[in-house]
Amino acid sequence: MIFSLVNISLIIGILLVLAGIWAAITQKNIIKIIIGFSLFDTGIHIIMVALGYVKNNTAPILDSENLRTGTADKIVDPIPQALVLTAIVIGLGVTALMLVYALKMYREKKSLNINSFKDLKW
Repeated sequence: MIFSLVNISLIIGILLVLAGIWAAITQKNIIKIIIGFSLFDTGIHIIMVALGYVKNNTAPILDSENLRTGTADKIVDPIPQALVLTAIVIGLGVTALMLVYALKMYREKKSLNINSFKDLKW
């Protein structure tokens, strides 16, 4: 089989990262830019999980059976999964903050077009 589940996950993650970067750079609507950042963030999470996958290994749970049978060396490293869980929470907070700023900017200028905001431009 040419494409395994890990390869498909990596391809999907890379496509999401590219779509997110494209949306964040080319769009003029603030909400679309925020969606682009969220796509980028999700793509990075998928890539991290796919790179942390190790074939034919078990979950990172040590119990008496793993220690008795000697399969403790076949345990997957839990660090990538923990990093992704932390990154999801941070990404949610950042997205919420960006949406609050977008709402505040819309209330002030009555527009979501990024070109309408010239206050801090050179």
